[in-house]
Amino acid sequence: MFSIILNVIGSLLHLYVASRLYKIGPIRDRVSLSAWWLGAGAIWLLYIAGIQLGDEALDWRWWPGQFAMTWIGIQFVMTLCLLVADIVTGFGLWWRTLAPRLIAVAAAAGVILSGFGIYQAMRAPGVVEHELVLKDLPAALDGTVLVAITDLHLGAQRRSGWMQQRVEQINEIAPAAVLMVGDQVEDNPIGDAQLAAVLLGFKAPMGVWAVTGNHEFYGAVDTTIAEFEAGGVRWLRDKKVELAPGLVLAGLEDIGSTMRRDGNYMGGLDALLPGPPTNTATILMSHIPAPPLVDNAAAKGVDLMLSGHTHGGQIWPFGYLVKRQFPLLVGAHKVADMTLVISRGAGSWGPRMRLWQPGEILTLTLRSAQFTGRGASQVASVAKQ
Repeated sequence: MFSIILNVIGSLLHLYVASRLYKIGPIRDRVSLSAWWLGAGAIWLLYIAGIQLGDEALDWRWWPGQFAMTWIGIQFVMTLCLLVADIVTGFGLWWRTLAPRLIAVAAAAGVILSGFGIYQAMRAPGVVEHELVLKDLPAALDGTVLVAITDLHLGAQRRSGWMQQRVEQINEIAPAAVLMVGDQVEDNPIGDAQLAAVLLGFKAPMGVWAVTGNHEFYGAVDTTIAEFEAGGVRWLRDKKVELAPGLVLAGLEDIGSTMRRDGNYMGGLDALLPGPPTNTATILMSHIPAPPLVDNAAAKGVDLMLSGHTHGGQIWPFGYLVKRQFPLLVGAHKVADMTLVISRGAGSWGPRMRLWQPGEILTLTLRSAQFTGRGASQVASVAKQ
């Protein structure tokens, strides 16, 4: 069903963009109508073939699949720009002599924005720092630094070489622990023999911990888990662990499939945290920041909840649509006495494009209310791109 939807949407975008571009004088003067549509048809067939092959393939199918997903992203951005020109000129009903020039300007803007979006997705994710006061954090742990990284989407687009760069980037921060908050893979286990050695390169005395995201379950989840465990990553699947005396890290199994079935996805949290913790700071990792789950976690006395999944919308203006389901879209938010931090993620899904929402890695500096005398509601963040 998903590929059918992409086929329809992508075909319509492709048809619209191709028809508008042929209105540009230099193109129309130099290329015959039949040659133009023959070329447009060939690109459309390649797009359809790529969608059918899928963008997560790790063999020769990689390039048509990646082309298809990137092409639909480019067509979307181009459509936004060309629509502005069409609306201004009434789709050619007025300003007839000016319309082709405005279409040319809009097309150029679409190309530039698409290129910038691809650059944003391909460049190294920035580091965003948050300083967080946890009311029950022991004074001895004041200043503890954690790193949270989510939505890596390792697979055809990003493999062990890209991950090696992220390990080096994170090690420069010198965190006590590394927290991987779901969607470590695009769909399937990546089957990269170098991955385990790369992951073993993390330097984090309190360990490297992970929870599943919805994408882990689109492939062989147990194999993916084994691949990361070989690299020293420990998974929290509705489990919790004491990172240090007075600091507990809890992890929820992904709730995505239960949400899609309109089922009750509170069971994991209720079993994991049956009541408010006593004199213990609790950090909860849950890939999807579903509003009822967030409220329930706050009611249970969780100090800090970490999530991803939303990508911050990834490509404008999708953030407005994502926000309808996840009102707290990205960044740090206070929910009662709990702080919720939602990351845009380090990778990308679908088109390797990010428009106004660059990838990020989170640095979390924990502060004790006992030590500082500050209220638990205080949170500060600063971006270092």
